[in-house]
Amino acid sequence: MRIAVVGVGGVGGYFGGRLAMAGHEVYFIARGAHLEAIRTGGLRVDSIAGDFVVAPALATDDPAGVGPVDAVIVGVKSWQLPEAARAMRPLIDPQTTVLPLLNGVEAADQITAELGPGHALGGLCRIIAFIAGPGHIRHTGIEPLIELGELDGAQSQRVEALRDALAESGVRATIAPDISVALWEKFMLIATWGGIGSITRAPIGVWRSMPGTRAMAEQSLREVLALAHARGVHVDESRVAAIMAFTDEAPAAGTTSIQRDILEGRPSELDSQSGAVVRLAGESGVPTPLHSFIYASLLAQVAAQDA
Repeated sequence: MRIAVVGVGGVGGYFGGRLAMAGHEVYFIARGAHLEAIRTGGLRVDSIAGDFVVAPALATDDPAGVGPVDAVIVGVKSWQLPEAARAMRPLIDPQTTVLPLLNGVEAADQITAELGPGHALGGLCRIIAFIAGPGHIRHTGIEPLIELGELDGAQSQRVEALRDALAESGVRATIAPDISVALWEKFMLIATWGGIGSITRAPIGVWRSMPGTRAMAEQSLREVLALAHARGVHVDESRVAAIMAFTDEAPAAGTTSIQRDILEGRPSELDSQSGAVVRLAGESGVPTPLHSFIYASLLAQVAAQDA
């Protein structure tokens, strides 16, 4: 397949690198020192599943020079998506598939708003990976997984083709029975961990062990669950207990990327996590008092840092 990767961070770099190593024609859309390092020395991936180097690598900052591709894998941060979607227009023809692997539940809608209907799939991934330096990705945890599917739940050849390409590249890839349910199940977790971790500024082992903040986490999960149901997404109520059990098994020192970004004054995914809960709840008439408090409090924290 002819594939473009937009956002060559831990997610795009790892999965795009695996596809390139399997012989697919993969174009890495990057910029700055990261782009130059990939151009000169290839894309290096250190992984618990086996290290590899994509060299030479097809890397550019100009999507127009690549032209239309079969599929685009999007691995940018959620706040970067509108700009990235506009920039990827030269990669798109009527048959191009776009697979967003972002946190949150709004990526497909944002891609459709920029590129028109028919391109975006639903997608999510599980991996712990990051940019260790220019041209260098480090995968440090979790067996990499991608779930994908048509937004309307239909079976399609393009989803099967992309699943097969990923699987042949050594990536565990599955077609979700209902990708909307899968996205909202993950959203329940990330909005809760990100929100509670950011407002407490504490690692997961601390806030899960204290009765007050543990109760907040359970309330957070139930607010997002109620919102999913109001929007017609049938997430099972058992996910609340399942996510709390998963939380108890997570490394005690763990923190979330949004928590670290807010604490260190970097752009964050606040608007696509707690902000999205509040915004979508307003549209749906669902009360989310905890997320409203978290979002307003974190907005004030960010504003104080910027002042």
